[in-house]
Amino acid sequence: MTAHAGARCLVTGATGYIGGRLVPQLLDAGYAVRCLARTPVKLRDYPWADRVEVAAGDVLDPAAVRAALADVEVAYYLVHALGTGAGFEYTDRTAARIFAEQARAAGVRRIVYLGGLTPPGVPVGRLSPHLRSRTEVGEILLSSGVPTAVLRAAVILGSGSASFEMLRYLTERLPAMVTPSWVRTRMQPIAVRDVLRYLVGAAAIPADVNRTFDIGGTGVVTYREMMRRYAAAAGLPRRVIVPVPVLTPKLSSRWVGLVTPVPAGVARPLAESLRHEVVCREHDIAAYVPDPPGAPLDVDTALRLALQRVRDAEVTTRWSSASVPGAPSDPLPTDPDWAGGSLYTDVREAPVAASPDRLWRVIEGIGGEHGWYSFPLAWAVRGRLDRLVGGVGLRRGRRDAQRLRVGDSLDFWRVEEIERGKLLRLRAEMRLPGPAWLEMRAGTGPDGRTRYRQRAVFQPHGLFGHLYWWSISPFHTAVFGGMARNIARAAERAEQAPDEGRTPDGDRGTPEGPGSRPSGKGPAV
Repeated sequence: MTAHAGARCLVTGATGYIGGRLVPQLLDAGYAVRCLARTPVKLRDYPWADRVEVAAGDVLDPAAVRAALADVEVAYYLVHALGTGAGFEYTDRTAARIFAEQARAAGVRRIVYLGGLTPPGVPVGRLSPHLRSRTEVGEILLSSGVPTAVLRAAVILGSGSASFEMLRYLTERLPAMVTPSWVRTRMQPIAVRDVLRYLVGAAAIPADVNRTFDIGGTGVVTYREMMRRYAAAAGLPRRVIVPVPVLTPKLSSRWVGLVTPVPAGVARPLAESLRHEVVCREHDIAAYVPDPPGAPLDVDTALRLALQRVRDAEVTTRWSSASVPGAPSDPLPTDPDWAGGSLYTDVREAPVAASPDRLWRVIEGIGGEHGWYSFPLAWAVRGRLDRLVGGVGLRRGRRDAQRLRVGDSLDFWRVEEIERGKLLRLRAEMRLPGPAWLEMRAGTGPDGRTRYRQRAVFQPHGLFGHLYWWSISPFHTAVFGGMARNIARAAERAEQAPDEGRTPDGDRGTPEGPGSRPSGKGPAV
């Protein structure tokens, strides 16, 4: 039995890079969609949010998975524990078993899983931990008793993907580079729009099919060749690339982390996966999901389309859409009624000679290219220090240069709450001895004038947490005080000259990543 139009699909990982793009594609194909999310509020601001059901829960919770799978015909498994630490393979294995057992019990007609392409003839034990885990998850799902289609892809090229961002920043920032030997490894990249087309089509594969499918684009290249092709697509001079054997995956991931916005914890599994040749051995998927004319895309076309999306600010999801493993996720404790211990706060207010709406536009445009409106050197140093200890640093930028949504990454923060025109609350994802938040509000005071209110909150963990707060307190006036003043001034300048929406160079932070703007139209690239 195959899925039909109107059938219900469950999408796990809907807040991630692929899941966030797959959902609207399934809706457009006529399927009903339910999303399983640990934090449902993160889906609230997606343009398709009012067209889907949302089930709250974690894939490690059998009861939540069971409830989410009720009346589901096709279940998309798009989650993995990449970068969660040494135990991520156990986490992946456990979650996959729970999902497989609950899917069988619920009578699901098909499971679709996006895994990694593995090299032929290489024992599983010699694969990178990342690829090994993806392979094991695929095997668990294939043996679940539910017909499963495991789509295995190598490098996915699309605006906002970790692989594309790594390629883009390495190529743009380094006209000459000493590189790891894996830049000579052959691979078969695939455009994200082809991945999504195969994923949607896999829902209708006949029930007697239970197997893996290799999916790739047209053409096999080395990473070095791909960097040179990107340079050509971007109009950059030819890059000088010298591979050396001494850069191990660990060292090269640190190198990638220093040069690109992709942190070492994400770069390392990507680099490790490139040690072996990853080329498709078959294209059997075309028998079930026929390729239209011009598909799958070749490498040059995939790069041009992704680059154009970035330049047009139409990136709908990014690699950083998924939460950072290990980052605090609890919401801001209620205050002042919270009784869980100390909460340190730094509160700043400023009158603003501009409308609340103009002030809100400045608040919502913070970070990324606009910077943080105070002490750029301090923000830059803090970001560098965070990268050195394995954090995300300041270079993730923002998905959209103008508009934020709950769950968006914003440099080393994540958007926890938005009340349009009133409140933006950010939760820190930098390495800290306790969770921290930054709130920015636009409103009016008793006198009817616009007022900006800013509150930094820190919940210390242990003695080190208290010492940390008091050690940085002397800098709060410069950082937080200057931030409040400069945001107010930026709103006032914008009120006087509406075309000017940012601070002068002296007040801007250090933009390390592109701002991009979602379109909601056209295919995802």
